[in-house]
Amino acid sequence: LLYVAMTRAESWLIVACSGAPGEGDESWYGMIRCGLERSGLDHESLSGGLGPVERYKFGDWPEIAPEAAGHADATPDAPWLFCDPPAVNAQSRVFAASALGGAKALAGAEGEDGEAAMIYGTKLHLLLEHLPAFPRPSWPMRARDLLSGSDTGLPDSVTLSELLDDAKGVMDAPQLAEVFAITEGAVVLTEVDLSVPIPGIGLVRGAVDRLIVTDAQITVIDFKSNREVPATAASTPAGILRQMAAYRMAMRAVYPDRAIRTAILWTATRSLMDLDDALLDGALPGVSVAPSGG
Repeated sequence: LLYVAMTRAESWLIVACSGAPGEGDESWYGMIRCGLERSGLDHESLSGGLGPVERYKFGDWPEIAPEAAGHADATPDAPWLFCDPPAVNAQSRVFAASALGGAKALAGAEGEDGEAAMIYGTKLHLLLEHLPAFPRPSWPMRARDLLSGSDTGLPDSVTLSELLDDAKGVMDAPQLAEVFAITEGAVVLTEVDLSVPIPGIGLVRGAVDRLIVTDAQITVIDFKSNREVPATAASTPAGILRQMAAYRMAMRAVYPDRAIRTAILWTATRSLMDLDDALLDGALPGVSVAPSGG
């Protein structure tokens, strides 16, 4: 890139920097400056409006007529270059959708899973995300490939075969056919990155595990591997409800003319739990949520 930048200059190569550029090969600016100092080219020091200027040149340059030079000084081509930039608004705070506060597990179950259960849940999510897109006979090989590329291995108490059996049990559950079966006319997306500005909070970002898009409805599904599953949607931990409410807001912004269905897939019970609008409306205090289309 440095070579391209330097060799595209037709008549002038202007090199500038801000702050401390370092010495030698610590920056492109330092590399060019050191190279010019060793070049033996004609050199002169000038004073510019933004600071000192070192000019190196070679070849024959035409003399600038005095009246042209005076005109250029009186009316610079780009006066905004010599003005301070306008003030910018402070950037809004950025939060993960899973970090909006509130419990992520039922009371009394927060500490029982431990690190091993978190790792297991992450690996199970990975298989549920990718395996449905491949032919079933290839699942064992695909599972090995997927897990070999992840940052951490399986917990000592779990084998790849057990994890794959658990994933198959979820994907094969009749009550979850609408989640994993390919429906004609539907578009299924996995690990969909979302961001949505929420008044009073900031910019919230997250990734939806599974998104099913049809002409009439958008279904937002997040996988949860909690061992203790709430008996009703109303007893879902607040932290999970806030996460799902943020996802719903993002989807309403993207698809304002369609109904938004929001649900949690509890892998432990292989069940899909719908979260109704009234429940999610109260999940983010002080946030006004517009009604969904459809």
